[in-house]
Formats: sequence, C-alpha cells, structure tokens
Amino acid sequence: MLGIIVATLFIALLTNILLKKFDLPTIIGYIFTGTIISYLFNLHHAVHNHELNKVAEFGIVFLMFTIGLEFSVKHLKEMKYEVFVLGGLQILITSLSIYLIAFHLFHLHNDSALIISMAVAMSSTAIVLKTFNETGEINKQYGKNAFGILIMQDIAVVPILIVIGIISTHHTDISFIVIKIFFAVLILLLAIYIIGTFLLEPFFSQIVKTKSDELFISSVLFLAIGASYGAHLLNFSYSLGAFVAGMLIAETKYKHQAEADLIPFRDILLGIFFITVGMQIKFHIILNYAHIIFLLLVSIMFIKFIIIYAIVKIKKSNNKRTRLKTSFSLIQIGEFALAILGLANANSLIQAPYGQIMTITIVLSMIMTPLILKNLSRISDYFIPNTEDTLENMHLQENILQHTLILGYGEFGQSVSSKLRNDGEPYMIIENNINQYEIAQANNEIVIFGNAANKEILKKASIDKAKKVIIAIDNPKKLYLICHYLQKMIDSDKIIVKVHSFAEKKSLVEIGLKHIIVENEVTTKEILHYI
Repeated sequence: MLGIIVATLFIALLTNILLKKFDLPTIIGYIFTGTIISYLFNLHHAVHNHELNKVAEFGIVFLMFTIGLEFSVKHLKEMKYEVFVLGGLQILITSLSIYLIAFHLFHLHNDSALIISMAVAMSSTAIVLKTFNETGEINKQYGKNAFGILIMQDIAVVPILIVIGIISTHHTDISFIVIKIFFAVLILLLAIYIIGTFLLEPFFSQIVKTKSDELFISSVLFLAIGASYGAHLLNFSYSLGAFVAGMLIAETKYKHQAEADLIPFRDILLGIFFITVGMQIKFHIILNYAHIIFLLLVSIMFIKFIIIYAIVKIKKSNNKRTRLKTSFSLIQIGEFALAILGLANANSLIQAPYGQIMTITIVLSMIMTPLILKNLSRISDYFIPNTEDTLENMHLQENILQHTLILGYGEFGQSVSSKLRNDGEPYMIIENNINQYEIAQANNEIVIFGNAANKEILKKASIDKAKKVIIAIDNPKKLYLICHYLQKMIDSDKIIVKVHSFAEKKSLVEIGLKHIIVENEVTTKEILHYI
C-alpha cells in the first residue's frame, strides 16, 4: 500500500510538471494520475473502496467550507435570485429535458431515465468554484450566477438521494420521509441560529487568547468536519454542512485566518478526489462505445448550454457575455453525478452498460472543464466582441486601491496609520494579536485579523495592489519570515521595514531588502542632535 502511495505522489508530480509546461491546470494532472495508477496497479475496483471515497469527498467538503467563508449569511440573502431562481429552474428544466430524451428517444427504463436525468443536471462544484475562487472570477456576475446555481445543486443532492432511496425500496412510506426531512431542516436551522448567535465568537475568542496556531487550526478543522458530520447525520450532504459552517465563521473577525489555515488541507484532499475520478476511466468502455460517449458528451453539453443561457437571460441586467460565460462554465456534469450513479448502481437501478457509459461521459466532461474555464474569455470573444468586458475592466481599474499595507498595529503601526489618515492616504492593517485588533476596530481602522506570515492573508489584503508595505512587527524571527514571503509576491522597493538593531538590518540586507529603518540609529541621531 505504501508503495502505491509513493508511486501516486511521484506520478502526480511528474504529470503536473509536464502539464504546467503547456500551462494546463493541476486538476487534469490528478485525473490522469488516477487513470495511470488504476492500470499500473490493477486498481479498477479500488474506486469502490469506502474509506478512499470518504477521504476524497472531504476535498469537496473543505472547498465548500472555504467558499462559505467568502459568502456570509447576508451575502447569500443578496444572492437569493441566483440560488433559488436560477439554480431551481436549471435543475428542474435540465432534469425534465434529459428524462424525456432518455425515456422516449433511448427507451430507457423509467427509473434509469429519472436517475440519469437528475445526475446530468449536476455541474462540477469542485472544478468551477476552485478555479473561479483562485482567479477572483467568483466576484464577477457570471461567477455569482454559477456559484448560485452550484449551491442550489448541492442542496438538491439531498432530495435526489432520497428519491433514489424510495425507488430502491419500493416500500418506503413517503409521508414518513417528508416528516423526517421537515424535522431535519428544523434541527439544522435551530443549530445554525444557536451556534452562530451565542457560541461561535466566544469559542474563537478563547482559542485566540491561547496564542497557539495549532489550537486555532485544530478548531477550524473541528468546525469544518463537525458541521459536515452533523449535516450527514441529518441526511444532508457533507459539503452542505461545511458550507453552512463557513458562512457562520464569515460573520466573525476570524474568517481570513480560518481560510488561510484550511487551504493546504483543501488542496491536498481535492487532489485525492480528482485522482479517484481518474481511476474511473476504463479504456475498453471508451473503445467499445466511443461513438455513443462522444454523441452523449456533445449533446448533453449543448442542451445544458441552451437551458442555462435561456434561464440567465430572464434577468435583463445579465449582458450577453455574462450569459455566455455562465453557460460555458456549467455545461459539464459534476462530481455529485458520480455519487448519484454510484448509489444507483449499488441498488441495480441503472441498466448495463448505461451506468459505465455515463460515468466515462461525466469524467471526460470534467477533464474538458478546466480547459474551457481557462479560455472562457477567448471562447466568448468568438461569439461576441469584448467591448463589454473592456468597459468592466476599465471600471475595475478605476477602483483599484493603491493603498499602504501596515503589518502590525503596535505603537509604531498606530503612529504610521495616524499619519496616513491625517494625510488622506488609503491604508489597510493586518494584525493577529486579538487585543491590538480590537484596538484597531475601536479606532475604526480597516483591519484584517490574521497572520501576516501567511501568503493567503496577504492576498486578502490585496498586496498586489499595495503602493507600499510597512512592516511594524517587533518579533525578529516573524519579521524575517514575513519579509521572505513578501519578496516572492511584490517588488522589494515597495517594502519598508523597521528593526531594532544593526544585526537585524544585516540579515534583511542579505536577502535583498533596501528600505530598512534601524530604531537605535534614529534614536542616536536624535540624541546627538541635542548635544
């Protein structure tokens, strides 16, 4: 087993290094890795391993948690149109259309046609949201449209799995299931209210007071996994529970640090998820049914594109390029479809070989998705000139904040911020000492709670748009680490550092910093001025 793990890591590294030369995303590399190791070690049946699938699923769980951190309850209320109107219509119309085609045109059994139609309605949360979150496109209108529809799809997984359960038993009391769902929703809403209102902020306050990074990371993992498990106990999806937990933390001051700490876990587990997706590719199925798979792939993508485009068109404020980009973003079939088909196959609800053909079609559509998302603007340019995007980008450029970023809100940081405020200069502060953070809040400062030595926190503070970065931190080791990170992200000329001694200055000069102020030197000059 250890040999398989080592080989998987080695193949994943080689594959992604090769693909990066062609500027292709790591998602495709992980899928190819899964396919390679499944044949190399004869693991075609390992994908059904319960434990492996559960580990892989938590990649999506952590993804949904970090997405939830970006969207507070207030934000989700503002997106109710995208979630409930666009998302609801997309699922209903797509499912109905595919069902009618499968049942009447391909003469599939009623149960098989229904399950396949519900699976096809799903798009890939893991790929689309990961890509949009990394590129910042999730904040654009087509990103919001896609996000709303994907959230509704995630919610819809619950009733879909219940429907499959009803079909598989044939003896289930439907009224009992409805009552069970009602009480589950009631319990979930009550838990959200109690935890969000009374428990979350005091819990994090006590954790932060320990000044232990390990405890903070442990608490974030506990909340993400605990919320997922709680949702699962109520028969909801793991990822829905994680998303809700993320939204609750988004209401607190700790959301940026929570996201920064969780990203490494998310990316590793997402890699495992995509490896398991690649393990489901079977070449003999592709060869035997290549023409059917190709026709299915093209037809499904075309149908989903037309439906999503028509739905998004309902709202007049969505321009043509927004409609195009939203539609192209969601034409694939997603990972939840694999879960739906897996459960259906386990209960013998899909006729052979339709289950395997659909699985291959889903995986191929997921492989194509990163390439589509990467070239979204170019594809849209082919249909519509980019004048609308150019205007949007010009508007964004006008609003870019050429701010000064202050790392630390001690006496020196407070003095700098006071001077900048008096001069009318824009600035932002990062502080991870809870007491200093609260002082900054009391002074109505624009401040982010988080560790400035974490590059994700620096990104949240728009470091790439900063005019200058002033490091006002007294801890020499932490200061050196921050400077090391900063040099990888911005030009050294933008960095201004305050240190206590010449020894500290020497170590920073060695790594290429130029603007270093030695506190002892300044004090000495002031004293000599009076002699």
